[in-house]
Amino acid sequence: MSFTIGRRGLLGGAAAAAVLPYDLALAQGGPNTTLRVGMTASAVPLSNGVPDQGAEGHRFMGITIYDQLTSWDLTTSDKPVALRPALATSWRTDPANPRRWIVTLRDGVKFHDGKVMTVEDVVFSYNRALKSDAPEFDPRAAAFARIRMPTVVGWRAEGPNTFVIETNRVDSTIPYTMTWIGITHQGAWEAAGRNWDNYMQRPVGTGPWRLESFSIRERAVLVRNPDHWDATRIPKTGRVVLVPLPEANTRVAALRSGQVDFIEAPPPDAIPSLRQAGFQVITNQYPHNWTWHLSFAEGSPWRDARIRKAANLAVDRQGMATMLGGTMLPGAGLLPPGHQWYGQPKDPVRYDPAAARRLMQEAGFGPRNPLRTRVAISPSGSGQMQPLPMNEAVQQNLKEIGIEVTFEVIEWNALLGIWREGAKAPSNRGVSAVNISYAALDPFLAMIRFLKSDLVPPLANNWGYFADADYDALMGKIYETFEPAAQDRLVAELHAKIVDDSLFIFIAHDLNPRAMSRNVRGFVQAQSWFQDLTPISMN
Repeated sequence: MSFTIGRRGLLGGAAAAAVLPYDLALAQGGPNTTLRVGMTASAVPLSNGVPDQGAEGHRFMGITIYDQLTSWDLTTSDKPVALRPALATSWRTDPANPRRWIVTLRDGVKFHDGKVMTVEDVVFSYNRALKSDAPEFDPRAAAFARIRMPTVVGWRAEGPNTFVIETNRVDSTIPYTMTWIGITHQGAWEAAGRNWDNYMQRPVGTGPWRLESFSIRERAVLVRNPDHWDATRIPKTGRVVLVPLPEANTRVAALRSGQVDFIEAPPPDAIPSLRQAGFQVITNQYPHNWTWHLSFAEGSPWRDARIRKAANLAVDRQGMATMLGGTMLPGAGLLPPGHQWYGQPKDPVRYDPAAARRLMQEAGFGPRNPLRTRVAISPSGSGQMQPLPMNEAVQQNLKEIGIEVTFEVIEWNALLGIWREGAKAPSNRGVSAVNISYAALDPFLAMIRFLKSDLVPPLANNWGYFADADYDALMGKIYETFEPAAQDRLVAELHAKIVDDSLFIFIAHDLNPRAMSRNVRGFVQAQSWFQDLTPISMN
């Protein structure tokens, strides 16, 4: 549907929420053994090892049931997360061929059914996600894996504990990309009739949780894996119940009534009363950006740098931060100031509506003869914060300088689908921008995938078909630089260039609020899109 959202109050007021249509207390199993989580997603993420629902899907159904070759250290809250070994103990490039990565697998890791993981299971898992002609290929997994690993062209076993990955160019980001592919038990898929739908009802991974039950529109129940290979990640609760609650007020009502113990993204105006009532509210900075991703395809208004710069000058980010009760940082780029990759933009993001109006006048537009365009947004979703009131605020800011925006409101998972298909695809319904929040975890995910000219859909996430030879050359240097300090300098140079050229509408950096009952103990909110549920205990 296509319409313009009118001004409204910020989401909140738990009294407006509906009662949940099922009794979650039945899933609790014991007050000291079960953690019940209210997700922002509208459905339970897929249990196939490469889940949908964005980074939230990976958080709840990717790193819980499965392990990956590499993982993130989520044990602390006071510093950025670092990459660490998981099912791989080491990785390196072949000295004779830097396009060839040699990965050494961990010995003796057992799947949930007791079978020892082999290198053949790793090959199977990569075939499932990346090899279109393999019997085990799963297009749903491929939709999310391929855009995160676009340079990978081959993989194979070399001996009993060595896995080799080959790329089509030198690519220093490969260790980061390995965090996205959950290693799946080939025998379990065969036992499920070689059918992924059957398999997803009883998936078998090596992760700290096993899936007990799965109903995609209602809930998933995960049970503790006491034999997990990493003793530090054996869960302290017996069960986790995951419940899709996309409406913010419903999440708050479920928390207040005791139907869930832990919710993501509580509405900001509910936070003071939650704290007053004794609920815990935890925030932390993390590598997040909330942008309008712009189309540079023929006919898009955003091809004009004056219009892009004017839009960025028009957004009152501090006013939005006040509206959100301090749960965001004003957007300053794809990364916040102080980040090692922020760089030194010559024209930093700021609020200057008078300068914005002058640029719009130069471009031939103003409040009396406005530029009209359409932007796709979602009503909820992973990292999307409070998307309706936030987008309304931007809409009003832009109207004041002569840009009239109509919103195309699309369910989060469907919005991710049209974003993967690209701005030129008919599914985009003529929109010139998409409001998507991004995980800025590594150079590829933070920037390269959006801007490199050969990473347009379906290969990766250059949704807007941006193409510039200078950008391509700089990103090529980043790919080929393995020394961390030198790579950091190049990535910072790239980010400063993105800010100076206003290649996105930079709006917010989330502070990632979560609310939970006083009975929840031990949760560490890492500076990451991903969080570890295993340290949580119930008092």
